[in-house]
This record gives sequence, structure tokens and C-alpha cells, in this order.
Amino acid sequence: MEIFYSGNIGAQACRLGEDESAHCIRVLRHRNGDVISVIDGEGCMYECRIISDSPKAVEAEIISRHEGWGAHPYRLHMAVAPTKNSDRFEWFAEKACEIGADMITPVIGIHSERKVFKTARTGKILVSAAKQSLKGAVPKINEPVSVKDFIIEYGAVQQKDCTGEESGSPAPLRMIAYCFEDDAHPRTSIKDAIERYSGNEYIILIGPEGDFSKEEAALALQYGFIPVHLGASRLRTETAAVTAAEAVYFHWM
Repeated sequence: MEIFYSGNIGAQACRLGEDESAHCIRVLRHRNGDVISVIDGEGCMYECRIISDSPKAVEAEIISRHEGWGAHPYRLHMAVAPTKNSDRFEWFAEKACEIGADMITPVIGIHSERKVFKTARTGKILVSAAKQSLKGAVPKINEPVSVKDFIIEYGAVQQKDCTGEESGSPAPLRMIAYCFEDDAHPRTSIKDAIERYSGNEYIILIGPEGDFSKEEAALALQYGFIPVHLGASRLRTETAAVTAAEAVYFHWM
């Protein structure tokens, strides 16, 4: 199934960008009258008939609209430290999209080897991954923030109940995966943490190659994050992030 992406979709017609148009016309040889499938990145897929087969700007009339196309029954926000080799982070982002993630935030920790990360290329990879995995929604890639700022923004310390109800629905399950042992705050397996949770919204923090600092971990626990582990193996950052995303995915299968 050929899928195209457009950020320019109206009530009755849509227009593909230059790259998508060139692929549609020059590579796949579509012409006026052909029916194509277009996603909007927000969760909808449109069946469209081409009315202008310009390789620089394909225009198509909308035949039908399918909401929640390829959607998953949960919300997953992955906060992951960019790896020293940026290709590894991009690999994670691609796989997280295929598995089912809604938002990705690069977080910069005290022990991070990569302190600067540009998101433009990752955004393009996510669009491609959404099309490949038959999803109408493209995960949002946020600009990098420090681990501390992320914890404060998404933590639960200012909520009425860190583990209970927020606005009439279960609070997000906030988890932080780190490698060191902490007798005062023993880690549970991510599988057990997910199985004990009754909601469908998850926020998972994965640290850099050098792990979170103990200060960062302590702050996360203060703000309602649950310490978890991903098994006995020592995993690379990107492998740990994909494993965590898969744990949520398989819980809902």
C-alpha cells in the first residue's frame, strides 16, 4: 500500500509537497485520475483522486476520510537521551513510531555525551516511519530539554495525587529506567509496573550512555516517576528505549 503525507489538506482537496509529489509522479508514475492514500500526520488517512499530476505539486480531490487510521489504544511519550552517535537515536525514533509512540522528547542529562541535538532530520524519519507502518499519526518530536526541566514539566509533584486520579481519570504512569541499585527505592520490572496500572497514558524516561545521575533519579522519584528496570541485560540507550516502548505495545496486544 502506497502512502503519501501532506500537511496541506483542506475540506475537499489536498496538495502534496515537492518531495512527495516527485515520488508520486516521477517514481511511482501516478497520473490524473489515479486514487492515492494520504495521511495528515494527525491521525487521519484520506483516499484522494489526483486532479493535477505536477511532479512539483500534486493536487487531489478527497474521496473519503478515515479517522484514527492505524491508531493504538494508549498514549506513549518517550523521553530519551540523544546518543553520542545520532544515527542510533534516529533508529530508536523510527522503531518507536512503528511500534506506537505519540511523542518523543530528547533529554540532555548530566552524563550525556551529546549535549546538542537537532530534530529536523528526526522529524522526516518519523514521517517516513508512519507511512511505512500504516499510521495516520506522526509522533511529535520536541526540541531537546534538560532531564531536570523535563521531570519538572511532566512530573506529578504539583498534581493532586501523584499516583491516583487526575481530573477524573488515572494519572499517567511515569517511569524512569536506570541501571544503578538504590536500596531505598528498589526498582520493579517495567512489565510489572505496566500490569499494575489501570490507565492508558505512559511517560518513560531513558537516560544517556552514562546513565542518569543519582541527583536526576532522586528528582524524578520526587516528582512521581516510578523506578523500573528492563531485565538483567545491560542495554544500549536506544535498545532500552525500544524495549520500553515494546513493553507498552505488547501489554495492549
